[in-house]
Amino acid sequence: MQRHPYHLVKAIFWPFFTSLSFFFFALSFVAYMHFFCSFFVSFLFFISLIFCCLFWFMDVIFESTYQGYHTRAVQHGLRLGVILFIVSEVMFFFAFFWAFFHSSLSPSIQIGCVWPPAGIIPFSPWRIPLLNTFILLMSGMTITAAHYCLILGEGDDVYEMYLYTLGLAVVFTLFQLYEYRHAPFDISDGIYGSTFFMTTGLHGFHVAGGTIAIFISFLRTCFFDHLTREHHIGFEASIWYWHFVDVVWLFLFVAVYWWGGALLFERRGGKG
Repeated sequence: MQRHPYHLVKAIFWPFFTSLSFFFFALSFVAYMHFFCSFFVSFLFFISLIFCCLFWFMDVIFESTYQGYHTRAVQHGLRLGVILFIVSEVMFFFAFFWAFFHSSLSPSIQIGCVWPPAGIIPFSPWRIPLLNTFILLMSGMTITAAHYCLILGEGDDVYEMYLYTLGLAVVFTLFQLYEYRHAPFDISDGIYGSTFFMTTGLHGFHVAGGTIAIFISFLRTCFFDHLTREHHIGFEASIWYWHFVDVVWLFLFVAVYWWGGALLFERRGGKG
């Protein structure tokens, strides 16, 4: 008879196969970038990664919703795990911000000792980037409103706030894709192109991941009745992750779009 509130997880093979799929996906993608293998190989490993995560998460949902193993002590541990994951993501982005500021505050002679490098025309921060800032901040407000509506038991409002958040997330992604398509530079244009597309592209990838997490929470809340006002740790995790995405975008807007553009404006003597 169990005399503690913790869930002793049974041995499953999904973590092993997920790690294996992620390793070979990363390896094959790097090889594809260096023209050593085809994109199809990398895509197959990516599909394998998605399926492993899907079935692993289905097991977790089954343990929580139908078997009732996620007690308060287990939920506390899950929250700590989500916090540690977000902290690791902060360190991940910190490395790319470090590369950006290292190159911009002390530009090397190879790029003309100026930032942005000569020949680079940065985006205006007051067009799509500013619009996307408002869109993402608004989505943070609507997903928070959905959380409070769930706690208060207002089902119709939860449904609407979910839809607003998902719609804003999709619009943000479409605007970013439009910006990439019309960019006057690409990732191969030196350190500026590399840091710009790595930071904004990784953020866009995180937006896509957060959108999927919120969509899954939307289905579990509004269609399957998995999440209740007392037990919705998966929804809380997606909200925390989405607010992390909001904060990273604010740093990106200020540092990469606004501050970088201001440097170019100053270098030209204040002439537009």
